[in-house]
Amino acid sequence: MIRRRAGSRLWLSALWLGVLFLVALLAPWIAPHDPLAQDLFLARLPPFWVAGAEPGYWLGTDSLGRDVLSRILHGARVALLVALLAGSITCLIGATLGVLAGFLRGWVDVVISRLIDIWMAFPPVLFSILLIAVIGPSLTSIIIAIVVIDWTRFARVVRAEAMAQGAMDYVASARVAGRGRVGTMVREILPNVLPTIVVLLTLEMGIAVIVEAILSFVNLSISTDDPTWGGMISEGRTSIHQAWWVLVFPLIALFLTVLAFSQLGEGLKDRFDPVLR
Repeated sequence: MIRRRAGSRLWLSALWLGVLFLVALLAPWIAPHDPLAQDLFLARLPPFWVAGAEPGYWLGTDSLGRDVLSRILHGARVALLVALLAGSITCLIGATLGVLAGFLRGWVDVVISRLIDIWMAFPPVLFSILLIAVIGPSLTSIIIAIVVIDWTRFARVVRAEAMAQGAMDYVASARVAGRGRVGTMVREILPNVLPTIVVLLTLEMGIAVIVEAILSFVNLSISTDDPTWGGMISEGRTSIHQAWWVLVFPLIALFLTVLAFSQLGEGLKDRFDPVLR
């Protein structure tokens, strides 16, 4: 029963993310309208099932007459691009340092652990805002801020897992058989730490989506005219009583995407972790 539930959770999350990636990739061709086109005569049109809706504007329009569905589709491109790039780079840096610290121990572990402690002393939100204020608002700045802040999460967890795996009998057997430290780390430790890294990567992608939305909400992302989920939520907050759909639909897209990343990671861990199998 538990395995069946984990499998359904995995496939539902993968299905949503697969559809979202496809939609984001094809957004310029499948979006019904230009996400930047304004028409004040069409401002705050309701969704298609509400009285007063206009044909072709399935999820209504915002206060400037821009199509909400088109802006959500194009906003998915920004969110997923940040998730993929920031998550992958953070994973590569943090997991590498974590494996090195957890398996090699000694002065390598001391240096990396002290660096993690110092880095985590800075408040992450203030640190990210400071970085973007210095570098300037852009997608590159957001990715750099996420990587600089979140690599410690990977490093700490992977270090602990690598340390636990390094104490296992199979590692001692590999060393007795004549395998070197680098070979043991790559062929023995890394495959057994990989399920944890995969879970952290998917969780980090969800966190990256949230961070991008937060920074867009406070106008520290890309241009305020470009469609982002956080920017749409910020705009919808000011007109919730007149046009609730401007806030609700991007909020739903954001919630489902972050939930899907989280559940995908847990599902992959349940499916591929050799201990759980």
